[in-house]
Formats: sequence, C-alpha cells, structure tokens
Amino acid sequence: QVQLVESGGGLVQAGGSLSLSCAASGRTFRNYNMGWFRQAPGKEREFVAAITRSGGSASYADSVKGRFTISRDNAKNTGYLQMNSLKPEDTAVYYCAASWVMQTSSIPAEYAYWGQGTQVTVSS
Repeated sequence: QVQLVESGGGLVQAGGSLSLSCAASGRTFRNYNMGWFRQAPGKEREFVAAITRSGGSASYADSVKGRFTISRDNAKNTGYLQMNSLKPEDTAVYYCAASWVMQTSSIPAEYAYWGQGTQVTVSS
C-alpha cells in the first residue's frame, strides 16, 4: 500500500502560479511512477502529467505542456506539480497517483494508488 496526500491547492488569479505537493508513505515511493490527474465538475478525470521512478522522464497533456512541470524528490518521498500561467480552465480537483507500469502512463486505470485530491480554482 502507498498512501498519498496532496497539498498546495487554492485560489489564484489567471496568469498566476501554484505548486502542488504529493507526500507518500507506506511502500517505497521510488518504486512507483507518479502521475497527476485532474477532474472538473461534470467532467471525467483527465491526465495532466507523469514522471518515471527515477525522475528521468516525464510526459504532459498537451493542454499543460510548457506551463506545468512535474518533479519528484525520492529522498523526501514527495512529488510535485509546478503550475504556471494558470487559466480558468485549469480549475479542478487535482489528484496524484502511483503506478507500477514501467513507462509513464496517461491511463487512470494503470494507477493503483490515489490521493484524496486538492482543489485548484483559477479566477478570470
């Protein structure tokens, strides 16, 4: 089991920045790829970004590429999502998740462990 707890969400104006954290406990965090997903009201959960176990490779949804950066610190058992140039359409609950899959994945079903989510609201 891996327990994941997100933090860092909040209210920000369009064009602003937020940094999300995902603290992991339980099994060894470095054994898992990590992903960030988001879900807006009335919409399906969608992929945001993912990073490999070592942090050496990352992938992003086209909608956030160039604005968001995923990273991790395995020594601290923590993952991060730096979000810049935020837009109102980025408003959602953001979830971090952990996966056994070898490559980074954008498929929610390939993630075995999920956090409870943190709300990000971007005002126009």
